[in-house]
Amino acid sequence: MRLLLTSDTHLPTRARKLPPPLLDAIADADAVLHAGDWTDTATLELFTARARRLIAVHGNNDGPELRARLPETAHAELGGLRFTVVHETGPARGRENRCAERFPSTDVLVFGHSHIPWDNTAPGGLRLLNPGSPTDRRRQPYRTYMTASAADGRLTEVTLHRIEAAEAG
Repeated sequence: MRLLLTSDTHLPTRARKLPPPLLDAIADADAVLHAGDWTDTATLELFTARARRLIAVHGNNDGPELRARLPETAHAELGGLRFTVVHETGPARGRENRCAERFPSTDVLVFGHSHIPWDNTAPGGLRLLNPGSPTDRRRQPYRTYMTASAADGRLTEVTLHRIEAAEAG
């Protein structure tokens, strides 16, 4: 199962449009996981129309309409793994242990908010992934998103994709 992980799209405040590599990745994925901060319903509609399966949450910058349509936390089983998607996980310090305690029945936690890519494993095996942002790099050198494969209870081919300035929205 091919997965696309993204977050913090922030349209139209941080970019006018989504970068073409991300749009292509939506079409190629069996499931898309979006960890919040859409900021507009048009982007949610675009993802809904293009994704085979969308697992998504709202973020702290999402208004009442998005909050009414999206949960704070989403759960899905994909490729034999239990995924949880959430926007915020708190400070980086202590994140792995805090999230392992908060989500004890999760294999992979996808989160956003910081715009900082993250791939780490907590004691006990919880994998934490933050795909960064495809539209707002903040203090990072690149805008980013992730892809991965899930099958037979294993997560493989986790790849952080950099979006070059010429490709950015």
